[in-house]
Amino acid sequence: MGCDGGTIPKRHELVKGPKKVEKVDKNAEIAARWKYCALSQEKLQRPIVACELGRLYNKDAVLEYLLDKSAERPNTEVAAHIRGLKDVKELNLTDNPAWEGERRNTKGDTYEDIHCAMFICPVVGLEMNGKHKFCYLQTCGCVFSERALREVKTEICHKCGDPFQDEDLVILNGTKEEVEKLKEKMEERRAKAKAGKKSKKSKVSELNCKPLDSRVTGNPDSSKASSDLKDASQNGECSADSAPGPSGACSSSKNGKPTTTTGSKRSIQDMKEKSEAYKSIFTTHSSAKRTKDQTSNWITHTPYHF
Repeated sequence: MGCDGGTIPKRHELVKGPKKVEKVDKNAEIAARWKYCALSQEKLQRPIVACELGRLYNKDAVLEYLLDKSAERPNTEVAAHIRGLKDVKELNLTDNPAWEGERRNTKGDTYEDIHCAMFICPVVGLEMNGKHKFCYLQTCGCVFSERALREVKTEICHKCGDPFQDEDLVILNGTKEEVEKLKEKMEERRAKAKAGKKSKKSKVSELNCKPLDSRVTGNPDSSKASSDLKDASQNGECSADSAPGPSGACSSSKNGKPTTTTGSKRSIQDMKEKSEAYKSIFTTHSSAKRTKDQTSNWITHTPYHF
């Protein structure tokens, strides 16, 4: 059982001291962040996407997560802020010509460089292995090193030529402070988008539910349309393609806007007047022709008595 004379216990076995803090290997941590998917923990393979916080994912893993969020998966809290494919951006990466793949050292007889990465910066040539800061553009998805953007200052993408702003830059696998700043920007951006959608909906509802008596100042077409609507409402008639609205006026069934019927009424009256005029002309012409024929027949067939 121990301590029976057959064994000599040591001090650390008898005295319980403070536990040693386990140190994480930096190289292993860097490889896990830059070579493996943050959600599925599988090796990164094209197509690769990045979220607004700068984390790298395989697109297949993100699609599976979005299709079934109830499934039990590890590290689901990493992708909790992803609501759809609009929240991620597919990256336009540049391949490293020195990358030979991981199968070249299957026998273990060659030197393997741990810091050799699959992708590089297209401007400076730095490898995307975690030693240097990299960022991507939310407009086009191109990836560059921070040194390239700092040394070659421009407002146009170096790779595809699309314009961008400083707000479009997102740092990949940044520190905790950088991730917190990106999270604040993401929340502000989403709040602005939500407020814009609400304002658009309110404007559309105001236009659809606008009363007839309200007139827009400085717009002659709107005042004319409102006057026509009042005439139509006084006459109590509606067009064929419209239906009476809540205020008693005619509203179109297609777009929900009020329509006037004075033009159609006038056109019907004009048609009636033209038909009557045509009938009168036809009757007068036929009667004149009839009298002319009768007189000619009377002259030819009646005998003359002298």
